Amino acid sequence: MSVESAGQGPWPGPEQGPGPGPGSEPGSEPGSLCPEHGQALRWFCCSERRPVCVACAGLGGRCRGHRIRRAEERAEELRNKIVDQCERLQLQSATITKYVADILPGKNQRAVSTASAARELVIQRLGLVRSLCESEEQRLLEQVHGEEERAHQSILTQRVHWAEALQKLDTIRTSLVDMLTHLDDLQLIQKEQEIFERTEEAEGILDPKESEKLNFNEKCTRSPLLTQLWATAVLGSLSGTEDVRINERTVSPFLQLSDDQRTLTFNAKKSKTCADGPERFDHWPNALATTSFQAGLHAWTVNVENSCAYKVGVALGQLPRKGSGSDSRLGYNAFSWVFSRYDQEFRFSHDGQHEPLALLRCPAQLGVLLDLQAQELLFYEAGSGTVLHTHHASFPGPLFPVFAVADQTISIVR
Repeated sequence: MSVESAGQGPWPGPEQGPGPGPGSEPGSEPGSLCPEHGQALRWFCCSERRPVCVACAGLGGRCRGHRIRRAEERAEELRNKIVDQCERLQLQSATITKYVADILPGKNQRAVSTASAARELVIQRLGLVRSLCESEEQRLLEQVHGEEERAHQSILTQRVHWAEALQKLDTIRTSLVDMLTHLDDLQLIQKEQEIFERTEEAEGILDPKESEKLNFNEKCTRSPLLTQLWATAVLGSLSGTEDVRINERTVSPFLQLSDDQRTLTFNAKKSKTCADGPERFDHWPNALATTSFQAGLHAWTVNVENSCAYKVGVALGQLPRKGSGSDSRLGYNAFSWVFSRYDQEFRFSHDGQHEPLALLRCPAQLGVLLDLQAQELLFYEAGSGTVLHTHHASFPGPLFPVFAVADQTISIVR
């Protein structure tokens, strides 16, 4: 028990005992008496945090042994706290009033000014982009028109040339037929030199051959600026990347496929538990996706930051799966188109043709964009949207996403 509960100081002695009945103590008011003892609640139990009477705090009371204070002391303490809180509230109100009166108007003015500057910046930049696009559009359309005119002129020239050739052949043939039908033996022998010259002249007229000069060259429409803008627009308009998963039946025994069918891990030792099948690659560490694409726009992303040896691209379903030859090696046959990395060397490969790519940094995530309407395959850095390589081809059939890894892991990002 505290000092106050030990009979010292203000604590009431035993001779004080229970006082008169309810309402008889000086200063008592209705409702301020102990419901258990009927005495005035002039003390405060610090343990139970409530007012009590002298009997509650006595030897037989429920608050025996608790720290007891006078109720007026506790009330005075609370009054002081209220005063302190009111002073703090007054200071807080003054701070808020000053903030509203002095700070917010300045904030509002700066917000309006900053918004105006941002608006001007957007207009300026979009205006520059628009101007650049218009200039590029005009340049490309002029190139298309020029290429069309060139092809048209080449065709006209060929028409004139072959019309003259036909006329010359017809003249020679008419002359030879006339000799054949109207000359006797002696006359025909006398015309031998002329026959030889006419025949030699006819043989000098060669047969028509296919020429690229007669075709419209679609390369005139290719522009790095247009490709980058197109890729950015397409990637921004797509609702999301494809849910590409790897076909377990195609996975090489040198690769381990995760349960979610999105991660390939390279193993130097060939798995003995991997059942062979007609779809499985048995030598090169390759794998095909479960689905193929035949039309439209498709995009998917592969996390390649942990691997220094991988290939990502597309392949036809006819891609051979068996043996160590080039037929089943990605990029070394006519069935596959891949972006590859080996250490710090990057390249695009198809049908044994390898095009080195000069990259400033190793992409952490490699994106693939396949536009089957335009017959275009595009590889880009997923983080920045930077186009790394584009390839135009006439794809002969449905294309499967294809993967190969010979170091660590690669994962399809979902």
